[in-house]
Amino acid sequence: MGFARACSVALVGVDGVVVEVQADLEPGVAAFTLVGLPDKTLVESRDRVRAAVVNSGAAWPQKKLTVGLSPASVPKGGSGFDLAVAAAVLGAAEVVDPGAITDLVLIGELGLDGRVRPVRGILPAVLAAAEAGYRQVVVPQQCAAEATLVPDVSVLGVRSLRQLIAVLTDGAVPEEEPPDPPGRPDPMLAGLVLPGAGLGTGLSSTSGGWEGLDLADVAGQRPARRGLEVAAAGGHHILLSGPPGAGKTLLAERLPGIMPPLTRQESLEVTAVHSVAGILPPGEPLVTVPPYCAPHHSATMQALVGGGSGLPRPGAVSLAHKGVLFLDEAPEFRPQVLDALRQPLESGHIVVARAAGVVRLPARFLMVLAANPCPCGRHTLLGAGCDCAPSSIRRYQARLSGPLLDRVDLRIEVEPVTRSDLLGHGGRGETSATVAGRVVEARARAARRLDDTPWRINSEVPGRELRTRWQPAPGALAQAERDLERGLLTARGLDRVLRVAWTVADLRGRDRPEALDVAVALELRTGIARGAALVAGAGS
Repeated sequence: MGFARACSVALVGVDGVVVEVQADLEPGVAAFTLVGLPDKTLVESRDRVRAAVVNSGAAWPQKKLTVGLSPASVPKGGSGFDLAVAAAVLGAAEVVDPGAITDLVLIGELGLDGRVRPVRGILPAVLAAAEAGYRQVVVPQQCAAEATLVPDVSVLGVRSLRQLIAVLTDGAVPEEEPPDPPGRPDPMLAGLVLPGAGLGTGLSSTSGGWEGLDLADVAGQRPARRGLEVAAAGGHHILLSGPPGAGKTLLAERLPGIMPPLTRQESLEVTAVHSVAGILPPGEPLVTVPPYCAPHHSATMQALVGGGSGLPRPGAVSLAHKGVLFLDEAPEFRPQVLDALRQPLESGHIVVARAAGVVRLPARFLMVLAANPCPCGRHTLLGAGCDCAPSSIRRYQARLSGPLLDRVDLRIEVEPVTRSDLLGHGGRGETSATVAGRVVEARARAARRLDDTPWRINSEVPGRELRTRWQPAPGALAQAERDLERGLLTARGLDRVLRVAWTVADLRGRDRPEALDVAVALELRTGIARGAALVAGAGS
């Protein structure tokens, strides 16, 4: 009788659970039984592991073999358990020392020829192993760079099962030559990218992806540019409303370029989501800039908030975590889909419950809505001949529900571009680098104020704290209080006005919001002129 165990990781959303892979050999008719709540992909690992072991030069044990995955109550899926199953079987057969693999976490898919193929979700899997106290992991060589992002973990990257056996038996490690001629794409990397997950469609941009999109390319639109600056500095959601061709999409695409780079912790969170989703570009193991996700208006609720067969997969709100979620032609989205955003906009995460399980996914994003004023888009243009009936205009605008708009801090009217601005007679606007510098300074000011708190930007601070701990200047809230009494503001709206006022004050270099800052915040939220110029509020 032989027994051995190794470890692997089961992913539930972006969280990992360490799974003990136990192999038991007993006398009897040769058979291979796999237990422990495996899915179809994992059940097929029996054939992959058997072929890989034989083609790696090791003898397959001709006994009754039982492989158990513990804890048995946790659903397990995917091909990432192959390497751990093979190591446990070889340990039970005493091909390798069973003691050498007991505290080893192994993640990787096996080909029939014994090569180790990369899998998705390496980073969250290694993070889970580290949190559970494991310090040695074995991963496919193509994923080693991603695994080494986790500190205090020793990572061994292998290209084949033969190499792993040689390392465990202190033998000479064989060189594995690439099967294809130099210069051709490595087919092994295909396992890192999930077909149809959105790679190449604007879901994510990693290092240097925003260099070609400069805010200086936007002609005119000074109020909208300042609105983007306030949104980037405080993490405030924004609605861009205006006729077609005014530049709403142009502005939204340049918002990530003025946002600060991700911190180390934020990069790990974003990379973990993208790795699980299968859109992490090969060769770029760490996402360092805010992601940008722009789903089409025909997107389903599952595509937006997460879902799919079996355990839910990350949706657009999670792919935009710590970045920008741009919903172009927002009224064309189904109202039920848009209203599904109301909870993650408040909480910063999404909880998706399905029959196969409940998954909690991060969703702290900056939402940008773009909308036309009416179905034809010409309602606000003088002499443009809008043919929409008043009832049609009301129905179109009502597709953005009141509760959703109540969670939008900034509402900017994007006016048509004038001939002077389009031809450059008014001069070129500020570059993204210039605006980003002010945004970084404003965020640094907010971070110093919020030190020793769980919040880092103004949009995350609860209204209770803003009303008690960080109060504005005396009398600064007079206009906001009158709007609250008249029903122009809700209680949530007042809290959001306070948050925007703090961001405007940070951009102006003030210690706390004054009446002018609150007036700017009210004008941005309600669209009603308050006698305060946005330029004075944000840029001076």
